[in-house]
Amino acid sequence: MITFTGASGTKYKGAGPYDETGSLQDTSGVYVILGRNTDSEKWKVVDVGEGKGIKTRVETHTRKSCWTGRQYTALAVSPIYTPNKQKTGRMEIEQDLRGHYNPPCGER
Repeated sequence: MITFTGASGTKYKGAGPYDETGSLQDTSGVYVILGRNTDSEKWKVVDVGEGKGIKTRVETHTRKSCWTGRQYTALAVSPIYTPNKQKTGRMEIEQDLRGHYNPPCGER
């Protein structure tokens, strides 16, 4: 588990982080793409997004080139599953996290 803090101060519990998408559930939620260069380095937020099927969304994402272009030696994904939230609720979490971390990939 990994905890993320939104700009609002709200804490969100993410699973993982996972370095392969095989560990992801294809259910709704918010995903956080993370990068780092060494095992001792803290993860940095590279991107935040939402989807109704996180696994499929991450595997087929159009921003993958941005994630890999940051040139981290390790990339991972941490899903925040939200089975009881519709798109609007997921987008609120996404924007809250983006407001705090200001990730280099995606809309700001």
